[in-house]
Amino acid sequence: MYAHSPASPALLVIAHGSRDPRHAATVHALTRRVRALRPELRVETAFLDFDGPAVDQAVASLYLAGVREVVALPLLLTRAFHAKSDVPAVLAAAASHLPGLSVRTADVLGPSPLLLANLERRLWEAGLTPADRATTGVVLAAAGSSDPEAIAVIAETAREWRHTGWCAVRHAFASAVLPRTEDAVRALRAQGVRRIAVAPYVIAPGRLPDRIAAGAAAAGADVVAAVLGPSPELARLLLRRFDAAALTPARVPALTV
Repeated sequence: MYAHSPASPALLVIAHGSRDPRHAATVHALTRRVRALRPELRVETAFLDFDGPAVDQAVASLYLAGVREVVALPLLLTRAFHAKSDVPAVLAAAASHLPGLSVRTADVLGPSPLLLANLERRLWEAGLTPADRATTGVVLAAAGSSDPEAIAVIAETAREWRHTGWCAVRHAFASAVLPRTEDAVRALRAQGVRRIAVAPYVIAPGRLPDRIAAGAAAAGADVVAAVLGPSPELARLLLRRFDAAALTPARVPALTV
């Protein structure tokens, strides 16, 4: 058990939620890893949809336990619709009837060098080695978004990753926008890339990661990595985002009621 003081900020990790039970299981495994890294920190989990507890329920539970400062961390890789609209709205509603509660929203997770390290961990686990960089093309396969800012971040992440020594890196999306994973794999093959790996840029299993894997298989990718999952890199990144919000409140204004 953590030895959290009610006067200290608590971390509320807000995940999207999914009908696929693997999603919630992965999120809970990740928050357990975060707690193990920082036992004195109270870490709770909430979901926007499908799974429980809902955000308002989690916030109310923290409040009843005496917590008056909460750092809400969207478990999202880009600032798309959920980060810009859904999360602020649900937090404002949850805090509106809880006097004295201060809620700060941490930055989304991406971009970050820790996420690239996480992607590479999954590629090594799938059978590649660092020596394969120069002869391997990689597809960075994200969930997809209609938000131009989010799309641009994914494209820039792929460009940055290319500079670490991979033969080529292309981005792709499982929904909303093109190219699809299979399109990117075939484009790399047309370039003459002999070994192609697909790296899902998603946190937990579910419908869209399954679509990424299916596209990779259909196009004949040589290696398909697992999702980011409850990795050490991701747990450290959550704590970095928490610290930035908790220790430098001027950067992330508080919703104080």
